[in-house]
Amino acid sequence: MSTSTLTRPSAATRPSGPARDSRGPRGVLWLAWRQSRVSVRTMAVPALLTALLLIVLHFLIQDRAELWVRTGCDHATDWSLSCQVQYGRMEMLTLIFTDALQPAVTLVPVLLGTFLGGPLLAQEYERGTLRLVLAQSVGPGRWLAARLAVPGAAVLLLSTMVAGLSSWVWWSDIRHNRAAFDPPFQGFTYPALGVVHIAWSLFALALGVLVGQLLRRTVAAVLASGAAVALAHAVVIVLRPYLWPVVDEEQPYNTVLGGFSKPTGSWLVEQGVVLADGTRMTADDCLNAADVCNAAPDSWGQYHPVSHFVPIQLVESGLLLALTAGAVALVFRRLARAGI
Repeated sequence: MSTSTLTRPSAATRPSGPARDSRGPRGVLWLAWRQSRVSVRTMAVPALLTALLLIVLHFLIQDRAELWVRTGCDHATDWSLSCQVQYGRMEMLTLIFTDALQPAVTLVPVLLGTFLGGPLLAQEYERGTLRLVLAQSVGPGRWLAARLAVPGAAVLLLSTMVAGLSSWVWWSDIRHNRAAFDPPFQGFTYPALGVVHIAWSLFALALGVLVGQLLRRTVAAVLASGAAVALAHAVVIVLRPYLWPVVDEEQPYNTVLGGFSKPTGSWLVEQGVVLADGTRMTADDCLNAADVCNAAPDSWGQYHPVSHFVPIQLVESGLLLALTAGAVALVFRRLARAGI
């Protein structure tokens, strides 16, 4: 009768390789990435395409501008057919930026709040997966920090890339381009340039997350988040003229322009006329007293010159980032207090 013995495998027969699971990292951050990877990739594709288009536009506009100067069209008083064709091509390139890319970039924060921020927590509550995750050895604060970190980092990175390239093209190719008149304060230009686009993107994400946590229904959160971000845009547009002190100026009444003549590219906030006795009347007042205003010797105006563009953006971005931090803090507090 033989007795079998249990022996440890020898080094030759022992499986090689590390003992830990080789399928990838584990933990709450890995789980957050798995949950967010589809939305992050969906954001990354159009952002990268936009970045590529902006780079291509820059070089194409530069090439057209150099050809414009090299062929003497820049100083020609009577354009030839060649100059007209060149001008048309340069104008077409600038219109792609001003009429297509700028509105698309301006719309990005609304889309982020609607389709990324809104469903982020709402679907967790609606499906009950939040209770399942927190039933494990993961604290609510740790889980939420990881859940927000992945899309937040993606939004920060992609919005910085797009805003940086958009600003680069505007300052280097559009601002002094003969074929384009694109003042920095006008509708789609301002929110597509500089740090304010980054701040709006982060704020829209945080606001959408907060709305989703309050409603806990995915469809309702999607609709309400988009409406909330759009409403915030409308409120800030009304407040924006007062974020930085305006320049107040008086000048002789301009009969050609119908009153006050503002500097090129500036943002005219308010205007009116100055009567002979020094009394100021606004443009609205002149609607009911046209004869009096037309006889006024001087006009007055309050405006933001181009030099105010960066300070206004910095103030607005600071307010938005403060609201973003407040919204995120409120989400953390509600999650910790409710326990779910």
